[in-house]
Parts: sequence; structure tokens; C-alpha cells
Amino acid sequence: MSPRAAARAFPRPEQVRELPIQIARNVPQEWKDRNGHVGVQYFQALFAEGAWRVLEEIGVDAAWFEQTRRSQFDLEHHLFYRSEVHAGDRVSTYNRILGRSNRRFHGIYFVVNDSSDRLAATLEYITAGIDMTHRRMAPFPEDLARGLDELIEKHRALGWAPPLSGVMMP
Repeated sequence: MSPRAAARAFPRPEQVRELPIQIARNVPQEWKDRNGHVGVQYFQALFAEGAWRVLEEIGVDAAWFEQTRRSQFDLEHHLFYRSEVHAGDRVSTYNRILGRSNRRFHGIYFVVNDSSDRLAATLEYITAGIDMTHRRMAPFPEDLARGLDELIEKHRALGWAPPLSGVMMP
């Protein structure tokens, strides 16, 4: 198998569920688009909402952002749709941190359709640490860097490789 094909081997839902759950919800009717399935913007809404939750796992919550005047801005996304999600389906989301530099981290977000027991989508991303006083990229504060390192090690211990695009690096 080529390295590119190996990088694109998608995990099964039970493997993804080894990660902490970020969101679990039933899909509302208003998320249905003209094609009769969940519209693109609602996948993005799930990603945006759940992204903050992985940071909360390491103590980086709304109060932390306010006190430190730091934040995170996404720089790049690679979205891959695997299967349809329909209104009324139950979905759950998960986030895996893959690596980091002193200013950016690399991760992948998963949406599982629990109703069909299928991986619905992945969103690979690069996020930058931001000094909100100057609204510029800045090195991660020590506590955030330490927490990211802990998540990276924990997530590397999973018995499956993340399905990467091959074009993103922190």
C-alpha cells in the first residue's frame, strides 16, 4: 500500500470512540439541505463547537482565554465527507491532537453517525496560538503547551493511525 493510501485508511467508529466524546446530539430538521441530508455549514458548526472542548479537557476554558488574553485561530482545514447524515440521526464528535510546534497544533476532528454506525466526516486542521492583545500568532503559554503535549502522547497511544491529507504540518 502506498504511503498516501495508508494515510487515508479511515478508522472504524468503535476506534474513534476510544477518544473522549465532544458532542452528542440528534440532528435537527432545519439542518437538512436541498439534497435531503445535513448541509455543509452544519458540519462546520459541529467542528467549531467541539473544537473548544478538546482544550477544556486540559483546563483551557473560557476563563483561561479571558485571563491570559490568548486564543486560538484556525489556519487551515481539510474536510473529508465519508457518509451522509440525515435529520433525526444521532451524531457524536471526537477530537484527536496529532502534533505541535511552539505556535501551532495539528489535529483531526471526527463526526460519527451513531444511527448508522458510520464515520460521517473528518476535519483535519492547523490551529495557531494567538496573543489577543496584539492579535498576532505567539508561542503557546507553558500550561497550554504542557496540556497539548499530554494529549498528543495520549492520542499517539491509540492503536490506529489518523487519516491524514498529507499536506498539513504544524
